[in-house]
Amino acid sequence: MNFTILWFVLLFCGLALAQDDGGTCSPDTCNLLRDFGSRSEKLGAMETRLEDCESQILELRNNERTKVIFSAVATAGDKAIGPFDEDTTLIYNKVFTNIGNAYNPSTGIFAAPVAGVYYFSIYYHAGGHHEGKLFLYKNGQLMIMTHDHKSDSDTADNGGNAVFLQLQQGEQVYVQLAANCHVWGSDLHTTFNGFLVTLM
Repeated sequence: MNFTILWFVLLFCGLALAQDDGGTCSPDTCNLLRDFGSRSEKLGAMETRLEDCESQILELRNNERTKVIFSAVATAGDKAIGPFDEDTTLIYNKVFTNIGNAYNPSTGIFAAPVAGVYYFSIYYHAGGHHEGKLFLYKNGQLMIMTHDHKSDSDTADNGGNAVFLQLQQGEQVYVQLAANCHVWGSDLHTTFNGFLVTLM
């Protein structure tokens, strides 16, 4: 039962008793009413503090959900990844940072945990005997790419690109290595990074 309602019921009963006694209440009844009124005020203050604490806990939980940062590198034991006969999702299997666990190192896919604007960057290093070409997709739609042509005189290729994307919760971002292309698979060169900039 709500303590405020109970307090008013007791107050009403106390007043009724006081009227029956000719306008005065017994010392025990008056003390009881004063004590209950004091406790009711304290309880009300405690309920307010509890509601504030619950709001703060909810805010902290929401803040944890909105911390989204990842950085990963595609590794293959210091050898080339590719070339493949078709475009292939690149799996950045060594994770440096994955706050929020939105990036999946088994599939190479980032899934937005909350709606917002995100920043993504891709970088690669490759040898010159094959093209180096990466595509960054949002839900199957090409957003950006980085590319360097095959060259007999250029022994090393490097490329990179970055983009801000507005994502809804659950939308996916991933990188594909273009067909007949390759990137270097050391622990240092070919990276995929992203973080939440702002909620929407």
